[in-house]
Amino acid sequence: MLGHHYTHTFLETAVASMNAGCNLELSYGMRNNVFTHIPQALAMGNITLQMLHDRVRPLFYTRMRLGEFDPPAMNPYSTLDLSAVQSPQHRNLSLEAAVKSFVLLKNVRRTLPLQARDLPGKRLAVVGPFADNPRVLFGDYAPVPEPQYIYTPRRGLEMLPANVSFAAGCHEPLCQSYSRAEVVGAVRAADVVVVCLGTGTDVEMEAKDRSDLSLPGHQLELLQDAVQ
Repeated sequence: MLGHHYTHTFLETAVASMNAGCNLELSYGMRNNVFTHIPQALAMGNITLQMLHDRVRPLFYTRMRLGEFDPPAMNPYSTLDLSAVQSPQHRNLSLEAAVKSFVLLKNVRRTLPLQARDLPGKRLAVVGPFADNPRVLFGDYAPVPEPQYIYTPRRGLEMLPANVSFAAGCHEPLCQSYSRAEVVGAVRAADVVVVCLGTGTDVEMEAKDRSDLSLPGHQLELLQDAVQ
């Protein structure tokens, strides 16, 4: 609220937040953050002790439900070790979640799904800045996984019984430097073309807004060249 000029001081912000029902602060690790002014607001009579109790109660209730105050022996997660990280079971669950999260907007001529039995001898082209760049596949606030566990579209398609060709066209989402010849060469003889476009955190994220919804840089040109 201070940054948006709704209030002028941390004390005013603490009072306004408490009155609005807010009981958590993203403090950015500052030593003198907004909610450290709550004792001063209470002493000045800007908020009441009952209001403070009302704000704190759900926080501790949630922490109790999460088991934060339970003995370690009662916490089932305490028995986990590093062998659980990237275990086959978890990777299979991630794959299932990825498959179930796809959204198909159009299926012209019933092109999808591709059938593995029809692919031997077929030529697939996968093109675009998102086709084989693991770094750009994750959004804002995403974890940083081990590269060996990241399956780019190219890596996934190369597991199919087909001849797969690849061309990035441009190597970053901003797509300011574009090689039309590279893309046309990859798609010219292909039976199926997969074009991988988008934005990623290079283009948009928290505190980095966009003024329009257009594909960045030469990405639209890349798509048109692939289609033509």
